[in-house]
Amino acid sequence: MPTAVSAHYDQQTERVIIALSSGLEIAFKPHDVPCLVCAAPSQLARMELSPSGLEIHFPDLDKKFSLSALLEGFLGSWQWTAAHMGKVGGASTSIRKTNAARANGRLGGRPRKVQPAQKA
Repeated sequence: MPTAVSAHYDQQTERVIIALSSGLEIAFKPHDVPCLVCAAPSQLARMELSPSGLEIHFPDLDKKFSLSALLEGFLGSWQWTAAHMGKVGGASTSIRKTNAARANGRLGGRPRKVQPAQKA
């Protein structure tokens, strides 16, 4: 498995850039990472690599993540990734999506939520 050999925050592109021992570079926007969402550029500018090159640590935020999590997917739990992808997909619009929503509406749409009976 490749290890991180350097990492820095590029303020111009607003991306964290990690160089791997394999020669590959990985870049991502901090707002796409759960533990870095609210980080200021000054906090992102200071990051450290573990001696093994398998973890990236942001001391000003007291946050770290493993390189394997980055390479496996999207720097977060599968729940967060699924929610993020659903949000992106739900925001998309197309004629096909509009027609499907209309057809679903003609069939009665989504079932109404049943309100629990209130106690007297």
